Amino acid sequence: MSALQRIRLVAAHEGRTAVSLGLWAARRRNGVDGGAEGFGYARAQASLLYSLVFVSLIETAGMSVLLSGFPVAHLITLVIDVYAVLFVLGLQAAAVTRPHTVGPAGLRVRAAARLDLRIPPELIASVRRDIRFPAAKPADDVLELPIAGQTSVTVELTEPVGYRTLLGAPRHARTIRCHADDPAALVTAVRALLPAQEPA
Repeated sequence: MSALQRIRLVAAHEGRTAVSLGLWAARRRNGVDGGAEGFGYARAQASLLYSLVFVSLIETAGMSVLLSGFPVAHLITLVIDVYAVLFVLGLQAAAVTRPHTVGPAGLRVRAAARLDLRIPPELIASVRRDIRFPAAKPADDVLELPIAGQTSVTVELTEPVGYRTLLGAPRHARTIRCHADDPAALVTAVRALLPAQEPA
């Protein structure tokens, strides 16, 4: 993949993040329609991201005072600082407005504006609540999407599904580990899609 294509992918990610800020302000969520139910995963990271925003605002005010006598440097720093604040808020907004969803079309596993993986019901072999704190690099056929360093739901598939990384590299996963604010509710909803429900 060329450098230009990678730049386009990153720009598309930035665009989705910006759109998420608008959805967040309007209290709307993406993909929660057509009978699909949303399951959030952003709660665990909220305090960390809001702390980063607070620190960034303090740093912005401090730099404004320090660079008050240097208008060009002050303007450049201000633009960078405002972008940083909006970026961090956008990360949280994207996580809030792009939840995992379960509906007639299957399971949709998401990671803010970075990943949107659709899994038809017939490919789901099992799903379970499974608290993990991943540290090492996962196996090639495992997709881990931790929030605040943890995953709480594991989905096993009957065959691998394909997806692309943020920079467009193709990958396949047969096991997907993600986080949900209410993992039990997500597991129950996914099990309801299966032909024969698994024992609780």
